[in-house]
Amino acid sequence: MLIAGVDEVGRGSLAGPVVAVAVIFSRGQDKFRYKDSKALTPRQRENLYLHILQESLSVGIGVVDHCMIDKVNILRATFLAMKKAVDKLSTVPDLVLVDGNQRCPHLTIAQKTVVKGDSRVPVISAASIVAKVLRDRLMTSFGRIYPAYEFERHKGYGTALHVEKIHENGYCPIHRRTYNISKQLRLF
Repeated sequence: MLIAGVDEVGRGSLAGPVVAVAVIFSRGQDKFRYKDSKALTPRQRENLYLHILQESLSVGIGVVDHCMIDKVNILRATFLAMKKAVDKLSTVPDLVLVDGNQRCPHLTIAQKTVVKGDSRVPVISAASIVAKVLRDRLMTSFGRIYPAYEFERHKGYGTALHVEKIHENGYCPIHRRTYNISKQLRLF
């Protein structure tokens, strides 16, 4: 039975895309080296990212930008990114394990949700690692395009530094407009 793990990164960010990844392990792949991406250092994630891409049977990537997030809302955008990731797998899995407690609509493949799957199920952990590395790279690129926001440091999340940069510079083109950023800013 071929099982794909799916996870996303960037759902809680104030700027940039949401990135979802689906991974199917190869037979015999060392599954136990993978952990939740949040529990790893950037260097560990980068090293594991390379192993995942080289060793896995298939990896699919789905990216939904800030414009689509604003158009359809973050939950729908997340599901869209997940569906894109699964659709881009070179091999069709028999089952998709989705991190979290919500099934991904419009998937025609059997699926099961796994709460905290990114820390409990290695194939979901692998998906979370690839998604985190890819999104971090995208946000670092946005940091070069919009240097006043220092996206390479906070990756678009609502950190004190990011809030400070929004106060200083206003919004930039990749900020999510439908997010009530003003409400978020009042918290600081």
